[in-house]
Amino acid sequence: MIRRLYDWTLSLAAGPRAPAALGTVSFVESSVFPIPPDILLIPMVIAKREKAWWFATLCTLTSVAGGVLGYFIGMFLFDQVAQPVLAFYGKLHWLEEFSSVFNEWGWWFVFIAGLTPFPYKVITIASGVAALSLPVFIFASLVSRGIRFFIVAGLLYLFGPPIKDFIEKRLGLMFTLFVVLLVGGFVALKFI
Repeated sequence: MIRRLYDWTLSLAAGPRAPAALGTVSFVESSVFPIPPDILLIPMVIAKREKAWWFATLCTLTSVAGGVLGYFIGMFLFDQVAQPVLAFYGKLHWLEEFSSVFNEWGWWFVFIAGLTPFPYKVITIASGVAALSLPVFIFASLVSRGIRFFIVAGLLYLFGPPIKDFIEKRLGLMFTLFVVLLVGGFVALKFI
């Protein structure tokens, strides 16, 4: 089922309404949809490199707006909507374990999830459940999602189709490595 959904999502990139599809997928992926918007962003930027920055902006803004929806799902609809979504991703236990530290470190949780392959929707919902400050949530989301989508668009703009395989196979790992080094640097500074 996920493969068919992936193929269907990818097919939207070639149509005349590709920007609307990108915005829609980016929006719903931030709260419930399992396919990341990169699946549309990559072929769209390759097809129209001159619109790379517009596509990255659209993807960022709609992703953050969808994240706000996830936040409100967590805040107001936990039992009806959020609990099944978190259970689907196997993260229901995670929410209970981290709720005590979430507000203290919430900015970092949102930043890391927005940048890495970790399911961003889990953090959007958890942010609402934990009642993380909405301005903090939005700011962290804008920064992390912006970095992610602008790097993807920028690499494709500069290098074109040859960089596509690297982005699809290794960029998530590179973002994760960057976050580990960033957090490790802060921890090292704190204890030095």
